[in-house]
Amino acid sequence: MLRQSIRSAVTFFAVLGMFYTGMALGHENINPENDICVRKAGENMVRLSAYQPQNNLFGETCEEIPAAGETYLVVDLLDPVMRDIPVSLKVFRGAVNEGETVAQVNAGYHPDGVISGVGMLDKGLYSLVVTAESVPPMNYHYQLRVDMVDYGKIARAWTGPVIVLLFLFWLVYHFLQSRRWRAMLDHYR
Repeated sequence: MLRQSIRSAVTFFAVLGMFYTGMALGHENINPENDICVRKAGENMVRLSAYQPQNNLFGETCEEIPAAGETYLVVDLLDPVMRDIPVSLKVFRGAVNEGETVAQVNAGYHPDGVISGVGMLDKGLYSLVVTAESVPPMNYHYQLRVDMVDYGKIARAWTGPVIVLLFLFWLVYHFLQSRRWRAMLDHYR
């Protein structure tokens, strides 16, 4: 019974480890379809990158910006067709596009496929809208969270370890309640 429990526990943790380590991959080789920083309208895609060199010289974020302050926003036009269309970028304070405009890049052609702008972002929620002035216009929306705690992300990060701990407590409890354990304790008394 004890060997079977140990084998079950080892198998469980091996399977859990295989699934858990796959989540720690970097995003350099991510397919644009699976990248959370990519937005798609029709067949066209754009990708947002946000940088704060004053906090992390090489750190790139997308929607979760770690600190308030000067933020460099870079939008990559992933489809070459987008480079022949006037494209604009606006950052609004709040969750809707009707708030105060914080940063703006007017509509223009971007033959290199990159739109960049700098904005001073205070703590709070922002909306970023990239508009391609085609017929019909294409809009790409991002919600930027600046210097805010994402409790949903924290809960998702802790779910796996909590389940593992609960399983370990359950395993130890059943082991301590087993007849073999009691017999072994009685033998040493």
